[in-house]
Amino acid sequence: MPRKKRPPLTLPEMLQKVKAAGLKPIRSPNQFDPAQENIDTLEQRIERILSIYNRTQKAWDMIYFVMYDIENTKVRNLIAKYLKKNGCIRVQRSVFLASSDRDKFNEIHSTLKQVQEYYDNNDSIVVVPVSADSLRSMKVIGQQLAIDLALGNRNTLFF
Repeated sequence: MPRKKRPPLTLPEMLQKVKAAGLKPIRSPNQFDPAQENIDTLEQRIERILSIYNRTQKAWDMIYFVMYDIENTKVRNLIAKYLKKNGCIRVQRSVFLASSDRDKFNEIHSTLKQVQEYYDNNDSIVVVPVSADSLRSMKVIGQQLAIDLALGNRNTLFF
């Protein structure tokens, strides 16, 4: 007789299992293990950001950043996977950008709030709504990318 498939665990359920197994920091919070987290190149991330910017926004859609500072590697990785699964685009290691309706925004916010309450920590998670104009005025520092041209922030000088 075939086994019944279990429904996938929610992020809070996964964290309960991690908590039951014991939360121990594996590395200092500022260390990064590239093998643990697959991050696209900067060009690929900018392209994804532009896809959100160029998308025709519905009146009820909102654009927002999710940023976190989480000490525990297991928890940090679970949150990153959860955000990716919910359509968030990784901008940097601990910064995601999303565009969704208000219901999805509220779902992500409440799930992350539950995560924060599961264990004793000094972590922080910030969810910041931004306007399309704010995204349009975004500047990238440190890389030679023509983000202003791609976003349409062109200045013309006439002689």
